[in-house]
Amino acid sequence: MPSTLLSVRDLRFLLYDWLDVTRLTERPRYAEHSRDTFDAVLELAERVATERFAPHNRAADLTEPTFDGRRVRTLPQVKAALDVFAETGLLAASLDASVGGMQLPHAVSAACFAWFQAANVSTAAYPFLTLGNANLLLAYGSTEQVDTWVRPMVRGRFFGTMCLSEPQAGSSLADITTRAERQDDGTYRLFGTKMWISGGDHELAENIVHLVLARIPGGPPGVKGISLFIVPKVLLDDGGALGARNDVVLVGLNHKMGYRGTTNTLLNFGDGVHRPDGHPGAVGYLVGEPHQGLAQMFHMMNEARIGVGAGATALGYTGYLKSLAYARQRPQGRPVADKDPTAPQLPIVAHADVKRMLLAQKSYVEGALALVLYCGRLLDEQNTAPAEADRERARLLLDMLTPIVKSWPAQWCLAANDLAIQVHGGAGYTRDHDVEQHWRDNRLNPIHEGTHGIQALDLLGRKATMRGGAGLALLVETIRATVTRAWKAEGEAAELAARLGGALDRVTLVTRRLWDTGDPQMALANASVYLEAVGHVVVAWMWLEQLLAVEAAGGAGDGPDVAFHAGKRQAARYFFRYELPRTGPQFDLLESLDRTTLEMRDDWF
Repeated sequence: MPSTLLSVRDLRFLLYDWLDVTRLTERPRYAEHSRDTFDAVLELAERVATERFAPHNRAADLTEPTFDGRRVRTLPQVKAALDVFAETGLLAASLDASVGGMQLPHAVSAACFAWFQAANVSTAAYPFLTLGNANLLLAYGSTEQVDTWVRPMVRGRFFGTMCLSEPQAGSSLADITTRAERQDDGTYRLFGTKMWISGGDHELAENIVHLVLARIPGGPPGVKGISLFIVPKVLLDDGGALGARNDVVLVGLNHKMGYRGTTNTLLNFGDGVHRPDGHPGAVGYLVGEPHQGLAQMFHMMNEARIGVGAGATALGYTGYLKSLAYARQRPQGRPVADKDPTAPQLPIVAHADVKRMLLAQKSYVEGALALVLYCGRLLDEQNTAPAEADRERARLLLDMLTPIVKSWPAQWCLAANDLAIQVHGGAGYTRDHDVEQHWRDNRLNPIHEGTHGIQALDLLGRKATMRGGAGLALLVETIRATVTRAWKAEGEAAELAARLGGALDRVTLVTRRLWDTGDPQMALANASVYLEAVGHVVVAWMWLEQLLAVEAAGGAGDGPDVAFHAGKRQAARYFFRYELPRTGPQFDLLESLDRTTLEMRDDWF
């Protein structure tokens, strides 16, 4: 029976028929890999996710972590699953062999991790955060810090977090007040409070490595004065063994509507509960140079943003597959033209409106998965392309796409989850079926790692204008190359290419129109509309790419590929006929420089 977590066939199509990841094995970093090793690790991920993560997904939702004032208790199956995950080595799938990694391409490791996000996103959050923590320290930490903190994380002995937000600051990091006071021995003592820290306390690993943003007294104001520190839950002795508790104290757990198996915490640093050497303050170790913390943390945040998009995609995908399975086995109603009440009922998948809902889901989740894996492929190009110009091109394009790959799946794969509930009818909003939990879990993703509005400001206010508009120009050029290929292919691909080309022209014109006003407040007033419109253009590009890959694979295909290829074609048609036209009124609104939201006053609400 096919999995209802993800589609093996779709992953293989995207990785091999479209992205051609096996060509990466020609590069030194991936030379020891092959199609066989990629298949093996993907099969391992599917098996562990199915057998160890999925079975306790509902139980973790119903039995949240608890805190009795001393200890956090989590469902035993969570630790059991994470222990198995650590044993597989998948935590370090893309990391260097020198630190215990597999050196898999990022596109392949993203596909592997998607299985765990689809199976149990709250349990998968712990290694997700740990990997981001480890990657940041590999980029900016000293050799000693890598040996001390990263190697145990790679082995699953330590887990990691990111500590940015504070109760009074939220996403406004310029307003954080946590301070770090330098000590004579070169360490720092941290004092302050951090809020919304996922994985901030638990007993799932021997230690928790917090990466904490804080201010060194005397530093510049605003974001320019932020530094980054390693602050472990448990200090290590000179031999690297676990020692005394650091002065990091769990104040309480936050209770969210989704991701309920992931501890989410309010942490106090340096409130005096634990004084390992008799002095106040949580012991911290500076990462890199002072006052570079926000730039360093963005390494983890950008990785997390792509990961949030991947998680949103996985949740949308499993909801789609489960609603499809339900629609195939649920009998209800008869053909519209059949007036015989004694005739056998049809499975609801036969009804046009159910087909519409399933096709919408398919177009969202398969389009989003293509975007996520494409970004993984860009990361591989950024890190391993032989020519520096190609590396820089991939870096710039990935930077441009990051707010889209974070927010588009978070919005539209959530919409897919909503449709999955609708397909289930009255059963959809009961706890007897998984789809209501998938919706609750996914509802967090438009907020995780920067809200939809923050991503919109980033895309229009920063990415579209960076380097004189070079990022946007590169994105348009890259999409235009696909349009040109589709024109040459003729037939249906050329027809869809004409539609995408027209929408792409409007992206350029509208962006110029907004910034030609000379008024940033006006330009950014409808940034969220811009994000949604440009995101739809990007995903239409992903669908045109997939259509061309289907044609290159042999047209209609043969044997079992016939239905798969036909389904790809139909989903592409749906997206271009039902979804891409949404952008027309959005671009019209943006081009008109509408000031409705900007001119709204508080006392008018």
